[in-house]
Amino acid sequence: MGQRKAKLVTNEPKKTLILGVLAGAYISVGALLALTIGANCPGLVGSNQGLQRLIYGAIGLPFGLFFTLVCGGELFTGNTAAMMAAVLEKRATVKQLAKNWVVSFSANLVASLAMAWLVFHSGVVFNPAAAVGMAVYKTKLSFGAAFIRGMLCNWLVCMAVWMASGCTSATDKFVSIWLPITAFTAIGFEHSVANMFLIPLGIMHGAPVSMATFFIKNLLPVTLGNILGGALGISGAYSMVYGDLDKEAESRYI
Repeated sequence: MGQRKAKLVTNEPKKTLILGVLAGAYISVGALLALTIGANCPGLVGSNQGLQRLIYGAIGLPFGLFFTLVCGGELFTGNTAAMMAAVLEKRATVKQLAKNWVVSFSANLVASLAMAWLVFHSGVVFNPAAAVGMAVYKTKLSFGAAFIRGMLCNWLVCMAVWMASGCTSATDKFVSIWLPITAFTAIGFEHSVANMFLIPLGIMHGAPVSMATFFIKNLLPVTLGNILGGALGISGAYSMVYGDLDKEAESRYI
């Protein structure tokens, strides 16, 4: 997977850019669904918070990743593992990895901001307080807490991508995606691309948070954590166990 992504961003970067925009849009729709349903259960928050968090995790972001993997998309968080795996297995260069990460991250960000603007002006957020509260909460995390939550989040996200890549049916892919994505969302870990949509949406609805605060207090530490979680937790660990770092692999170096 990483080798294909490396070739695509090298030979046809425009396609990586377009697929990155699509992935950002799909994740935004998933985040909006979670915000619309799971974040609007005030009765459960007081009486059964565990059930409320399960609903928030199960309905929303799993659909966003499902759309991305089935329909096609360049999602930065998943690419942290795929591209690192290709580099470790001598199927891609560090330069290709950096280019893919920069292009996919930028495309995800542009799409997420555009989706936040469109959703804000559509008026479909019937409880803006939920969006505002989420933006405030996420930007009040310490750098260390946001970093660790980002790392643990993408460990699970990349686990979902890795499991789904071995599935042949849409049903199998959905189950593989649904379990880890529901887990990270319900627990409260941090996903950089989802936050690219959720926090700006909260800001547009009046959250007392600046875009600079969003980038520095949340997006930066979460992104760094996402990179470590995907590159080390999945690619690094399994490359050490199942890797093919021999001369034959080096001959396939791009």
